[in-house]
Amino acid sequence: MQTINFYKVSAPYGWMSNFAPYPIELEGKIWPTSEHYFQASKFPGLDHAEAIRQQRSPMIAARMGRSRQHPLRADWEDVKESIMRAAVLAKFSQHADLRALLLETGDALFRAHRQG
Repeated sequence: MQTINFYKVSAPYGWMSNFAPYPIELEGKIWPTSEHYFQASKFPGLDHAEAIRQQRSPMIAARMGRSRQHPLRADWEDVKESIMRAAVLAKFSQHADLRALLLETGDALFRAHRQG
């Protein structure tokens, strides 16, 4: 079985990255990337979550989400996988071109892997 490694948006399979520029709609809002949604979900109901959503860059959104200047939601460890699953499902269900690319990979395994 083939394993597909992806990490950088500019590399092969970069469209799979959470940093890839494919907006998603979840919870009645448009999120610039699935990374924005994931990071903001650490701080529900806080202004910090909205500030993350409004960032132009997914890298900045990720940095803001990883900062511990604001407390993480108490149940983060319990919900983070379901939040990521919702973001990825939204990405591939809301973008037919990505869905087609994903289906072309067949039964390959995927791994977000930093190269080099």
